[in-house]
Amino acid sequence: MDLGLRGKKALVTGGTRGIGRAIAERLATEGADVAICARDPEAVAETVAALQGMGVRATGGGVDVGDETALKAWIDSAADELGGLDVLVANVSAMATTDTEEDWRAAFEIDIMGTIHTIDGALPHLEKSDAGSVVAINSVGALQFFGGVRPYNTMKAALVNHISNLAHAHASKGLRFNSVSPGTIYFEGGVWHQREVETPEIYKGALGLNPMGRMGTPEEVADATVFLCSPLASFISGANLLVDGALTPSVQY
Repeated sequence: MDLGLRGKKALVTGGTRGIGRAIAERLATEGADVAICARDPEAVAETVAALQGMGVRATGGGVDVGDETALKAWIDSAADELGGLDVLVANVSAMATTDTEEDWRAAFEIDIMGTIHTIDGALPHLEKSDAGSVVAINSVGALQFFGGVRPYNTMKAALVNHISNLAHAHASKGLRFNSVSPGTIYFEGGVWHQREVETPEIYKGALGLNPMGRMGTPEEVADATVFLCSPLASFISGANLLVDGALTPSVQY
């Protein structure tokens, strides 16, 4: 299926590994030019080279989304290099999972303000597109008790609300805003791989909660995300799409 993304310009934060890397590669597979950022310049350079090898224009920067000035400067530079911006995927998290003031502050600065600054920086470019779309990568932790009292869950819940509000505020401009909330996603070097190695009892417990009997893959999240980014989803805005294999027990209204 052609998603209508060939020649579109996309920007992905946290794009060098896991879900972010899979999204960048899926966008490139669809023929979109891609800009990525992450904190590790070497990982960025490797990912950019891989994307260029897929036959699209690609660029990247070693950027910490917690640095608003550097982040917005890079977004402007990337949009200029690509020749515009049609798609933004905000894929950042401090992964703050302990109930400490340090983690609460980190989660607010990265998960919330990092996403807000990313969207604010991209909006002037997206508003010039005839297919402007923003997708924020969220979590099923926003919707249920998962892992205890954690800044991660609370900030992700706030992000679902923020993205929904943006969808309503910008609908008349033709800009779309959606969230994707993955469940337990397994990849080498990821959180659940680490749990499998370091705390196998926690890993087995989480695996046992999955109705499908397995964890998801970054590619499965990427497929859903890139569809929402695409013109084929042109009448979908304000949605929060679960990609969790029916892990979340609540009913969404």
